[in-house]
Amino acid sequence: MEHISKYLTPEIKLSSYDDKLFKSDLMFDDHMLIWFISGETKIIQADTTFYFKTGDIFLIPRNLLATIINYPKNGQPHKTVVMHLSIERLKKFYEKIDISKKHTIEQKIYSFSNHPLLESCLASVSPYFELKGEFPENIASLKITEAISILREIDKSVDAILANFDEPGKVDLISFMERNFMFNMPMEKLGYLTGRSLSTFNRDFKKYFNITPQKWLTEKRLQLAYYQLSEKKKKPTEVYLEVGFEDLSHFSFAFKKKYGVSPNKLMLLDL
Repeated sequence: MEHISKYLTPEIKLSSYDDKLFKSDLMFDDHMLIWFISGETKIIQADTTFYFKTGDIFLIPRNLLATIINYPKNGQPHKTVVMHLSIERLKKFYEKIDISKKHTIEQKIYSFSNHPLLESCLASVSPYFELKGEFPENIASLKITEAISILREIDKSVDAILANFDEPGKVDLISFMERNFMFNMPMEKLGYLTGRSLSTFNRDFKKYFNITPQKWLTEKRLQLAYYQLSEKKKKPTEVYLEVGFEDLSHFSFAFKKKYGVSPNKLMLLDL
């Protein structure tokens, strides 16, 4: 896989993947505003799946768990312009703004497909990637401020996400894990998202599930894979990434060990 990233500043980059696909389970520390130049992306969350293509624009809030699968398309690489909307940047933006109406915070992906204001803002950044030398911070700041202002103009409820600077609070561990077991995250990050230190996370997990987190995660992923293969009639090559495995051969080995039949053989038995 060849991945190329060109940075104007640490907050603005041009990202390109030239291989067949690239999959990652992510939880961003910053809000990410993304514009597609070419290629396709599939984003899988606990209860929904998004598909984005050339021209689409979307915002991924920070601390949102998602599986992201990037595909080249029609001989073109998967290429995007990405803006990091950092907490520091947003605090400066909102410090003089009175947000009178409080909106309920909903951790979701915001889609702004082909919106002319946002597209114009992000497209105007593209030529700068060909410049030599250091890009002026004051111009980068103006472009990011413009993007935030446009987001607020398009959807007023976005303030609930962008102006929320709280850290995750303690949540119900059982409910959280049942919804998010398919995401490959370090245990430290899972602890952070549930409002726990790593030691407290491991202690609470053993208390509620009576098993180690890794063993429980593997079992849940294999159960979901069995359902996807037998009931949804999906192919193993479609399933293994979506349920949380990184490698097809490892998935096939673990699946056969648990169910006594390979994923491909199970498909044939169900025909």
